[in-house]
Amino acid sequence: MWGKMVQDGHFDRENFSKGPSMPSSLGETYCAAVSASAWVEPHGKCTVAFAVSWSSPQVRFMKGMSYYRRYTRFYGISERAAVDLVHHSLTNYKLWEEEIEKWQNPILNDDKLPEWYKFTLFNELYFLVAGGTVWIDSGIPSSDSVSTRTRPSKEVKVTKVKSNKNGVQVEKAAYNGYGEDNHFSSSDKFSGSVSDSDDVGRFLYLEGVEYIMWCTYDVHFYASFALLALFPKIELSIQREFAKAVLCEDGRKVKFLADGNWGIRKARGAIPHDLGMHDPWHEMNAYNIHDTSRWKDLNPKFVLQVYRDFAATGDFSFATDVWPSVCAAIEYMDQFDRDNDCLIENDGFPDQTYDTWTVHGISAYCGGLWLAALQAAAAMAMHVGDYAFAEKCKGKLIKAKTVYEEKLWNGSYFNYDSGSSSNSKSIQADQLAGQWYMASSGLPDLFDGVKIKSTLQKIYDFNVMKVRGGRMGAVNGMHPNGKVDETCMQSREIWTGVTYGVAATMLHAGMEEQAFTTAEGIFTAGWSEDGFGYAFQTPEGWTIDGHFRSLIYMRPLSIWGMQWALSMPKTVLDAPKINIMDRIQVTPYTPQETCVRKIAEKAKCCNSRIFSCTC
Repeated sequence: MWGKMVQDGHFDRENFSKGPSMPSSLGETYCAAVSASAWVEPHGKCTVAFAVSWSSPQVRFMKGMSYYRRYTRFYGISERAAVDLVHHSLTNYKLWEEEIEKWQNPILNDDKLPEWYKFTLFNELYFLVAGGTVWIDSGIPSSDSVSTRTRPSKEVKVTKVKSNKNGVQVEKAAYNGYGEDNHFSSSDKFSGSVSDSDDVGRFLYLEGVEYIMWCTYDVHFYASFALLALFPKIELSIQREFAKAVLCEDGRKVKFLADGNWGIRKARGAIPHDLGMHDPWHEMNAYNIHDTSRWKDLNPKFVLQVYRDFAATGDFSFATDVWPSVCAAIEYMDQFDRDNDCLIENDGFPDQTYDTWTVHGISAYCGGLWLAALQAAAAMAMHVGDYAFAEKCKGKLIKAKTVYEEKLWNGSYFNYDSGSSSNSKSIQADQLAGQWYMASSGLPDLFDGVKIKSTLQKIYDFNVMKVRGGRMGAVNGMHPNGKVDETCMQSREIWTGVTYGVAATMLHAGMEEQAFTTAEGIFTAGWSEDGFGYAFQTPEGWTIDGHFRSLIYMRPLSIWGMQWALSMPKTVLDAPKINIMDRIQVTPYTPQETCVRKIAEKAKCCNSRIFSCTC
């Protein structure tokens, strides 16, 4: 081919009529090329468009399950679909470019925004395609799936509660979640309220290319702002997956690496850490360093994300579908309230997303998430009509908030935890994560404005500005004497996605100058020509000398939390401003509602919706 081009400058047209070549054999390499020619008048110009496409209709996971990719719904399952894909691209790319410009120009042309922020906002979206993304059409495997699963008997369980037209009928049964009929029929029933227009298939993306777990949930908490802002139906579909998983138990034994103890893979009522690795949706919690069923941030993060997504989309069918799982997630956390003060305690190990950073007693991070989750659950209960649950959450919130402030507030910020360790008084950059979600969801602030601004200013003055003059982002932990908290690897790291989240919280609090200075440190260190060279591979974090950990990571998508703060969705802005602390009123239940509530309690599921699901 090179010789032909050197000699003639083009290929022979008869090549186009020869048809496709034979598939290559093992070890054989084929190559291909195309050429185009055109007449160009003097001083004229001509654009020649080239496009390349390939069709890979199936994705196969390590344990043998194979699924059709999402695009096959529109182009079929043949490898020859590449022809249609490339034709569609060549005939539509100009329209796509116009639509991209319509989307980006309002931000790019906004003179109030810093230049670095405008292109970093869009550039961080690289992860949605570079983060190992898998998008399938449905949960039904392709016909050539060869499952290598073991089949544990009665180890994967779910409670099913059904209703009929004549009243309430209960069926409680334990299933092996890997039975094809049971799994797929029940899964369809759970998502039965999803209309064809809302069916967007099933979506997976990795925590990072070095941390191979699908849809890691404690990190999705930060990254999900990008999906909600740009692909809200995909975001709702991910939340539905986790809502289904809440009500499941996987009793297979797993050895946890941190302490060498054995436990079950997934406890009922606990949000899974991830959707799995080698057999996603069916074998969750690929993470096995700690027992994440004992983590304190996952369940509150589920409640917060679900409420935010409901507030942003106004999708009431989504709210009612996931409501039982919200109740289960809240009730599961009761076991971590060791002293009946309605506030959860951490258990003296790294039981949250900072999984090397030990916490003792009440923590600013997890405790704040819990307060926020109680407020979000109460607000959501009001929307779905479960006033008793709203009252229950309200009562817990009032008591827990008092304890939280008494134990942690020191006059200028919230201490890292209520313990007596050397870092208990550290300034944690991420301590207002719960407040971030309150502001993002249109809910009342967790604390008075003076405390919020004082805390954020402390973080800015210490965690941001005392590290290379604010040119690196916010370090996770800082001692009140101005020295970096060296307790562990993560306390001394600067996390890119957390820094964006802190900046978003500052924007909500009206601290724009501090917000953009804080976030600019990530651009300067990671993206700029003077930085460490991490463009389009933003890591989880780096140290103050620039050593990275985990390139191409999910969490930095949280920069879209900043844009969320700058341009809140109309559905959130226009929502009724109901202060659930003052205006919850309990109304009596109908006889059928009372019956349903009793059934739900006996079945150890949730309070106000009859449903059927499995995982």
